[in-house]
Amino acid sequence: MHDKELYQQILGLTKPWVVESVELDRANEEILLKVGLKGSVVLCCPECEKAMPGYDKRERRWRHLDTCQYTTIIMADVPRGTCQEHGVRQICVPWAEPGSQFTALFERLAIDWLKEASQTGVARTMNLSWEEAHGIMKRAVDRGLSRRKLEDIHLIGVDEKSFKKRHDYVTIVCNLEDGAVLYVGEERKKETLDHFYTQELKPEQREEIYAVAMDMWPAYIESTKEHVKEAEIVFDKFHVIKHLTDAVDKVRRQENKALRKEGDERLIGTKYDWLVRPENLRPEKQAAFEELKRSNLKTARAWALKETATKLWDYVYEGSARRFFSRWYGWAARCQLEPMKKVARMIKSHLDNILTYIKMPITNAMAEGVNSKIQWVKYTARGFRNRENFKTAILFHCGDLQLYPHGIW
Repeated sequence: MHDKELYQQILGLTKPWVVESVELDRANEEILLKVGLKGSVVLCCPECEKAMPGYDKRERRWRHLDTCQYTTIIMADVPRGTCQEHGVRQICVPWAEPGSQFTALFERLAIDWLKEASQTGVARTMNLSWEEAHGIMKRAVDRGLSRRKLEDIHLIGVDEKSFKKRHDYVTIVCNLEDGAVLYVGEERKKETLDHFYTQELKPEQREEIYAVAMDMWPAYIESTKEHVKEAEIVFDKFHVIKHLTDAVDKVRRQENKALRKEGDERLIGTKYDWLVRPENLRPEKQAAFEELKRSNLKTARAWALKETATKLWDYVYEGSARRFFSRWYGWAARCQLEPMKKVARMIKSHLDNILTYIKMPITNAMAEGVNSKIQWVKYTARGFRNRENFKTAILFHCGDLQLYPHGIW
């Protein structure tokens, strides 16, 4: 088999496209494949697929999968035609998608690598620039979004993720039934979530949403009440517990500072002991922690308040849950620990939608799993300076999108 015939079959080309020549460039370690049209060809507009008269030809180059140690380049003089509706348009080629400088098979390989490794690492391994690797990722996400149909969305979670330090956020909406990220919006304003409800969803799709899990951020609450009025709002229990845990830590820091002035070092090095579940402590720490939590320390009282509050989500009847909370709130109000009293007041003001969990037991736990993946993306990228790049990376890794070029699944 001759080299032209070999590459004709490797590329899967059919007439009128044929491999005209194969050239080995040892100096640049490249194999150059010249591909052309053979015979008479009817040019079709890529937009409307109607026949159009020829206009000119433009030489194009695409990088293909390597042949052994050689970079393989496809070259072709691609015709352009004049469409009455869309103007001058270049015809489509079977080995690459419009606008790409890589073949579909090369992009598939790059996408597979990008799923497993950092963008910088993939670029270095595949001899690409960072911009080229990101371009492949961006085209993959655009393809996936154009193919996606948002159907059967009933339970969603709304959460925020820090983009950079100093309170710079993006808003993330997840489908709580399968964990897919549906939307990434800039900042965490009401307008951000408004855009998802009004631009990403149709009216009939909004009507199918019957519960939304979120934290107690006023902008999210207002937007949800405005656009999905029939949906139950469930304040995520893990966010509530985080507020309680943060209050315990604040009490610990205040008390530790006061105790150290008196030479009491009981709280030194115990930060994470109060934050994790007791059963998750290392065996050598459990005995010491048992003694601390039975002590008269303010931190021990704060911790007991927090642990008791978590029992609120064990109730199956709303009346019983309200009576439990009333007793707990009285205890918190008398505890003389301002951080705990502040959180108790916050919980009381949002109690109705916290107790919605009893009839609609959903949380953002799945969204938190997505957050862990997003944290990995941030870490491997060493952070993002550009918010659009961050949004693209989230949808690439967490959007459950069909990312491969057309015809490659």
